[in-house]
Amino acid sequence: MWIAVLMTSAFFSVGAAERPNIVFFLSDDHRSDFLGCAGHAIVRTPRLDELAGQGARFNNAFVTTSICAASRASIFTGLVERSHRYTFGTPPIAAEFTQNSCPQLLRASGYYTGFVGKFGVSVESGAKESMFDSFVPLHRNPYFKKKADGALRHLTEIAGDHAIEFIRQRDETKPFCLSVSFNAAHAEDSDRENHYPWPQAEDGLYENLTIPPPRLSSPSDYETQPEFLKASLNRVRYFWRWDTDEKYQKNVKAYYRMITGLDRVIGRILDELKSQGLSENTVVIFTGDNGYYKGSRGFAGKWSHYEESLRVPLIIYDPRLPQAQRGRVIERMALNIDLPATMLEFAEVGVPESYQGKSLAGLVAGEPVADWRTDFFCEHLFDHAQIPKWEGVRQQRWVYARYFQQKPVFEFLHDLSADPLQRQNLAFEPQHAQTLQNLRQRCDQLRDEYGGAYSLEKIPTVKYLRSKLQSTN
Repeated sequence: MWIAVLMTSAFFSVGAAERPNIVFFLSDDHRSDFLGCAGHAIVRTPRLDELAGQGARFNNAFVTTSICAASRASIFTGLVERSHRYTFGTPPIAAEFTQNSCPQLLRASGYYTGFVGKFGVSVESGAKESMFDSFVPLHRNPYFKKKADGALRHLTEIAGDHAIEFIRQRDETKPFCLSVSFNAAHAEDSDRENHYPWPQAEDGLYENLTIPPPRLSSPSDYETQPEFLKASLNRVRYFWRWDTDEKYQKNVKAYYRMITGLDRVIGRILDELKSQGLSENTVVIFTGDNGYYKGSRGFAGKWSHYEESLRVPLIIYDPRLPQAQRGRVIERMALNIDLPATMLEFAEVGVPESYQGKSLAGLVAGEPVADWRTDFFCEHLFDHAQIPKWEGVRQQRWVYARYFQQKPVFEFLHDLSADPLQRQNLAFEPQHAQTLQNLRQRCDQLRDEYGGAYSLEKIPTVKYLRSKLQSTN
């Protein structure tokens, strides 16, 4: 099923003679505030700051599931995890979803489509070929790859090389959409000594600084957590990276170098667009696949319901916009599931009715957008013994989460107005009983719209593994 896309008047007013090119940058394990333009006092991201200064930065951008596999599936399909049913350990994304994926629809509409970097999902046979004219997957472990001459080159820079090659060798008779999906700044989990290998160009950066401890790093911020979160993978990996000052200083500087290296390579690609005469008709989008604790609350990783886990950076730059619409910070809630609808609208391609996200193009254009969301459903269903499953609702004021496999079910209720750092759990406070009940009902409503209650018999990975087992007997 399809609905026509109504282009906002702003896009007509800028007088674009042809459909724009689109370059989509995706970073890994990149929390919303780890950008200079978002107010970070240390990490250097000059090219992304410049992009935000000429475009729009979303101050309230979130993922609906905070893990790379499910989040990337959502970016392709416009669906939450409960609906696309993909995460680590599940069968591939079903063909019914990839057929309506953003890159496949763009390609079918006449775009020349390319992908470089961390694909991060599994799809059925033939899907990649239907989605992309050019597909260059790049995997870390290790980050440094040996070149033909024996020299080592960082994967972030290799991704930039391939992106530039795509731009130079594209089919010039078509508009193009290029996805550049970085492995950075994801840690090299197999290397317990050097978790964050940075490009050599960033050698020495931040070396003479003492990085302040993470926000919410007092022992009480950890001790107030329930036992199942204290024993989770968030805590296990904390001891890999952040539990001593020596480790913290070493690893946080390395992590920041990876982000700055990513920013530098994004700048190389943007410079190539300019040198090819493409920068005046290329929409650029930058976001992250999930947030990152980086030691906050005594945690590492992401996965759970707190803001550090769910919030991501999001910048959208449209060079066709008038000067008055540039450099804005947009406060409306934006989600990773909005990105495919956004790219399709920029490309003047119909948006499938099945998409659960909304196009952000009108907000970028400064158009009045009625009936915008005031909450969203969020969840984590990865079947991992040390990552508790949960589902919840994030509203403008209230955050509700229930870890539904705990016995009894464990609930969180946070008032972001009175407690923006989510230090207090109000779920057990009698004076908030009605709010708690309202949010339980809202969570049930959204959960049922998106696929219904979690059940082992409904989870694809269980049926998939059982079928594999039966086929081998």
